[in-house]
Amino acid sequence: MNYENDIAKVLVSEEEIRGAVKRIAKQMEQDYKNSDKKVLIMGTLKGAVVFMSDLMKEFNLRAEIDFIKVSSYGSGTESGGVISLKANPDYEDLSNFNVIVIEDILDTGNTLSWLLDHLKNKMNAHSVKLCALFNKPDRRVKDVHIDYQGFIIPDEFIVGYGLDYNEEYRNLPYVGVLKPEVYNINK
Repeated sequence: MNYENDIAKVLVSEEEIRGAVKRIAKQMEQDYKNSDKKVLIMGTLKGAVVFMSDLMKEFNLRAEIDFIKVSSYGSGTESGGVISLKANPDYEDLSNFNVIVIEDILDTGNTLSWLLDHLKNKMNAHSVKLCALFNKPDRRVKDVHIDYQGFIIPDEFIVGYGLDYNEEYRNLPYVGVLKPEVYNINK
């Protein structure tokens, strides 16, 4: 099945994403070039994998990587409201790390607010910063600070470059708006 027919429009092109990735990596390098703590780049599964992979290639400082899986979404387009930790990072204590959480999209802020608090206060990270490729402020419920941001986007349902609908569309090289008739079929 070809995904192209399901996309209403391209919101962010491959070239624009590449430029944002390079810009963000340079900002992160500047912030951590003189740090005496280790840098831990922590991706949120599954959506941030593509972004994190590209970002790591541009980040020219020593860093470790890890993943965490936190979920508040089911199979639909709206947050389920219940947050669950589905995969822990390798370390139980992060006190020797400056943690940079890599996220695909900041939407309501419920999940990321919980995650950032968990890393700082339960796992004792030395510092925690958030890097989100997409910021959707019109849907924000919790106030969450983004330290490294790619794009501010409108309240539209987007897919591609790691973002999915029912686990599909992640492999699109750009970010597009999904046609409403595609996700309204399941309602």
